[in-house]
Amino acid sequence: MARIIASDGTETTDFERIQGRLARLGIALNAWPAPGGARARALLEKKALSDAEKEELLGFVQNRFEELQRTKGYTTRDLIVIHEDVPGLADMLAKFDKVHFHTDDEVRYIVAGRGFFGFVEPDGGQFLLEVSAGDYINVPANAEHWFEMRDSKRIKAVRYFIDTSGWAPVYTERQRAIA
Repeated sequence: MARIIASDGTETTDFERIQGRLARLGIALNAWPAPGGARARALLEKKALSDAEKEELLGFVQNRFEELQRTKGYTTRDLIVIHEDVPGLADMLAKFDKVHFHTDDEVRYIVAGRGFFGFVEPDGGQFLLEVSAGDYINVPANAEHWFEMRDSKRIKAVRYFIDTSGWAPVYTERQRAIA
């Protein structure tokens, strides 16, 4: 369930309020149930997955990919699995914890775990959005943001792409106001 944490420490979990605040930045947030069934749950609960298991889990949400291909033009997807034992985890996460943007949309469907997107508003204000299982987020190209795990060390997310080359972060000079 999504949660906004404002720079003054106030929080909201009211989904419609969160959607409204994100919409002002062009960000779409939807609630899609995480895959169900015994096998899907078993894969979602595992810390690490083999490539074959990742493909199997992607199969459980293939209908979402087909819908996004048809309606948004996405051409490929993958599953990222982050956990505390990933080699080079700190270096990998450091690439995204600074304010940046992408030249293509950043689209994630969280199927397990949680993470935090930070966003910059037009007036320079900043806030965090906690995303967790069932949250689908589409951050539009050129939206200033960052991503961090905070105290969470596990997340499984389907990433959808039109063109993977547009996904490299372009860092801005803006500093994060929320530590």
